[in-house]
Order: sequence, then C-alpha cells, then structure tokens
Amino acid sequence: MGTNTQSRTLQTTKTTLAVVRALEEHGEARVTELADALGMASSTVHSHLATLEAEEFVAKEGDFYRLSFEFLRLGTHVRNLRDEYKTAQSYTEQLAEETDCRAVFVVEEHGRGVYLYTHSGKHAVWSYSTVGKQAPLHVTASGKAILSELPRPRVEEIIERHGLQPETQRSITDRDELLDELDTIRDRGFAFNHEEQLDGVKAVGVPVGGPDGRNIGSFSVASPAKRMDDEWFENELPNKVLGIANEFELEISLPG
Repeated sequence: MGTNTQSRTLQTTKTTLAVVRALEEHGEARVTELADALGMASSTVHSHLATLEAEEFVAKEGDFYRLSFEFLRLGTHVRNLRDEYKTAQSYTEQLAEETDCRAVFVVEEHGRGVYLYTHSGKHAVWSYSTVGKQAPLHVTASGKAILSELPRPRVEEIIERHGLQPETQRSITDRDELLDELDTIRDRGFAFNHEEQLDGVKAVGVPVGGPDGRNIGSFSVASPAKRMDDEWFENELPNKVLGIANEFELEISLPG
C-alpha cells in the first residue's frame, strides 16, 4: 500500500529541527528569543531544547543555549564516509597553492552545492572556511560543473525544486539558457562563473567522476575578476583545474 513521504513525517521532529536551525542562525539565544523567532510557545521551545541538551546536541550556559560540538563530530563523520571525499582534501590544497586562488571541493546534496573542503591561496577572495555551507548550483562554477554531469531529469527536478533565483545581475535565471550552457560545459569539460554568485568574483569549475563514471563533485577556483586577464582566466586557469581533477580521478580509480 503506497504512502507518500510527506504523510510519514513527524511534526515533533520537524519542530526540533526548526529549533536547531534557529540556534544555528542566532548562535546563542535564550528560550524566549527562539520562541519569538519561531512563533512558538516558550514552553514548547524549552521542551525541545531540554531534550536536545539531554542528548548532548545542545549546550547551555546560564540562560543561553547553543549547538554543541556533537554536530562537528557528526559533520566530520559524514565528510569521511567516502574515501574519495577524504582524498579530495589534499587536491583542494594543491589547487589553491598552484593558482593562488581560493579553491573548493563541492558535492551536490538535495539539489544544492555543499562545500566539503576550502583552501585559500595568497590572492584568494576570502580566507575563512565555508565548509558545510550550501549554495545554489546554477550560480557557481562548481555547481554548473556538477549539473552538466547529472541526468537531464535530475537537473529538471532541481530547477523545479529550487528555482533559478539570481544572486547578481549576471546570474542565469532562464531555464533554457541554463540548459544550453550545461551542454557547452559538458562538451568542453569545465564551467565558468562570470560574477554570477558575487559581484567582482570569477571562478572556474571542473566536475569529477568516480570509478563508476558517476559524478561525485567538482573542484573550482575563484579570484577577483580584476586580477585575471581574459587569456589566463579562459585558458590557463581551466587547464590547471582540469589537471588537478584528472590527477584526483586517477588516484581514486587505482585499486586500493
């Protein structure tokens, strides 16, 4: 007997996760602050916080609650679930050192890009880590590289679910334009981001596949647009990223 996924979800679990996400946004907060932000009764929020604290997913200091380091342990566990993800770290660092740019390794989950590794070269746009951050796939070089390797029905599903909201005036917001660009990316093997996610920042992304040929993520590098002349950005930089991506694919395909 068929039952859809929505009918099997538990409201109490959804409320607990809403509290977790609210704590993520606020950093540290009192019960009343979270209740106001969520539009819930303070007693309800307190019950969920007390449960999370008892299970050590939340820490309490005075009247303030925050997420505990248990999430850090779980995040590290998830990142290390696949050997190829662990291998990607050294290649991300190598890519940053060879290009002097900010390098990232990104995977797709639930139709969004997730940063698994970041490393900054001396000309990087920013130096702080964004590990775990999510980003729309259609506005990043890494995301478009991944989309170019996904089956077309999956791409359509992602567009339907998340839409094509712009991040800058240069973001692609038209479905057909995006699909045409994905065809181009698939043919040449790399993607460009012409200030589509952040004004003044350009990027190059290359998809990588596992031994079974299926996409497992992408490497990309980003740098201030004013630093890069057209020749370097359109030819030399893609070749550097392609070289690292090829080395990575070769390593993960070798028998253990």
